[in-house]
Amino acid sequence: MRSEQQIEEWARELGFDLFGIAPLRPPRDAAQFEDWLAQGHHAGLHWLEEQRERIVDPRRVLPEGKSIVVLGMGHSRPAVTLEGGGRVARYAAGRDYHNLLIKRVRRLLRRMKAAGFVRDARTMADAAPLLERSHAAEAGLGFLSKAANLLHPAFGPFFFLAEVLVDLELEPTSSPLPGSCGTCTACIEACPTGAIVAPGRIDAGRCISYHTIESRVAIPPAIAEKTGPWAFGCDACSEICPWSRKAPDLAGRWGTNRVVEGGLVSWLEPRADFEDWTEGTALRRPGAEGLARNAAIALAGIQTDASQRALLKALRSHPAELVRDAAAWSLGRGFGQDTQVRRELEHWRRSR
Repeated sequence: MRSEQQIEEWARELGFDLFGIAPLRPPRDAAQFEDWLAQGHHAGLHWLEEQRERIVDPRRVLPEGKSIVVLGMGHSRPAVTLEGGGRVARYAAGRDYHNLLIKRVRRLLRRMKAAGFVRDARTMADAAPLLERSHAAEAGLGFLSKAANLLHPAFGPFFFLAEVLVDLELEPTSSPLPGSCGTCTACIEACPTGAIVAPGRIDAGRCISYHTIESRVAIPPAIAEKTGPWAFGCDACSEICPWSRKAPDLAGRWGTNRVVEGGLVSWLEPRADFEDWTEGTALRRPGAEGLARNAAIALAGIQTDASQRALLKALRSHPAELVRDAAAWSLGRGFGQDTQVRRELEHWRRSR
């Protein structure tokens, strides 16, 4: 059995749905990435600029590298709505994919080393300096969409990527996956904040996912006004995509974490147990204050007595200024006609 066939067999035994091989060289979209950085569309994702040289030439990561083994694992599930309202991106409803993928990729690498296929290698799963969607497209795992996702006929945009950079010369995937968005612009039209500024180009500074996951500061009012129910991430562009309609329900593969089982009101509570509460979930990423900030913003559109009480409590006593400010914004936008709310907001403004 050829080494490429053996590696694919092992990968599928480990649960990966997709497999491909690309040469380890600068990605096809390196120039577009550098232009994206130059335009400032990475917002506060400064590590991308700091790691630019390694991203545009992965040989800097593994100087002796010859090939990239690219792997995919589906994560599609029905839309996720929290108790009492509010939504999270589907991928975040279950176990943290970084942990699961990197463990399986490392198992694959151990098999490759035990067989004498490789001596030096690097394993990656999203949080690494690699333009992975570009390499994955070259390896035949999908095609790049106008929403800057990678699309696959069976999984749509709902699959994770992982990679192994190896010092073994492997035969690249011979037939990259065909397909395109054609004339469809549904994702561009569906984006609540106009973050898809051109086909294949996202302005992170306008993206709900960036602000609710990566940003550690206040969400700008112009963005907050359009976040709607999204309290962590946003699936608007993926859900509207025609390629997502046939994606299988894989919720059982990833489970449901207890953070999702709680409602936004519970997210607003100061949590001394935040690390334990969010252990093993992607919802840990924005931190305790960031997650509570997101909950406050989303509650503006859930105009119930419980929402109002939770926001007033956060305004009065939450230890984080970031959260108090978000609660004030949300109260003013969603409950500003209430006499008590107006009185509380006036007191808050005078006390600042």
